Amino acid sequence: MKLVVGLGNPGSRYAETRHNVGFMTAAKLVPMLAAAGAKKRFDAEVVEGQVEGEKLVVMCPLTYMNASGQSVRKAVDFFKVAPADVLVVCDDMNLPLAQLRLRGKGSSGGQKGLADILRHLGTEQVPRLRIGIDPPPPGWAVPDYVLSKFPRGEQGEIDKATELAAMAAVDWALHGLEHSMSRYNVKNPTSK
Repeated sequence: MKLVVGLGNPGSRYAETRHNVGFMTAAKLVPMLAAAGAKKRFDAEVVEGQVEGEKLVVMCPLTYMNASGQSVRKAVDFFKVAPADVLVVCDDMNLPLAQLRLRGKGSSGGQKGLADILRHLGTEQVPRLRIGIDPPPPGWAVPDYVLSKFPRGEQGEIDKATELAAMAAVDWALHGLEHSMSRYNVKNPTSK
């Protein structure tokens, strides 16, 4: 069994913002599963389903980004999932817009939701799928930037990137981290 965690902030005020690419990816992942409707559990919206016989749980913590760890800890304890079987999907302002990067371990890189999850799970050995949102332009404060919506010219790229991220999450669940890293950690993963 695998657990995919899409990070973001709940509520319409934050919908479609840069910080919510994890939620956007989860929304595209759920239709790929043979699944029932979403339930509210573990301070999160949770969908349990299957893809090609592999049980997959998709969750979006409703605790706000910086407190995501408490929600993930509850789900990990309930489902008895190892940290290596959890994939966190989040934004990364150190990556170019729409670029994907899968990693099996490491620091949070300043992403506060991921940092809280690592703290609650007590390890940096947690797979993560980062989606590039570009660095803030000069004069922008980081919180204002990550909570801003994508301009119209970038929306198409982010739609494609979150669709691809959903496919990468399925690939990770079915074929493992190394396979998925070789396939999606490239400049143009759609060409593979």
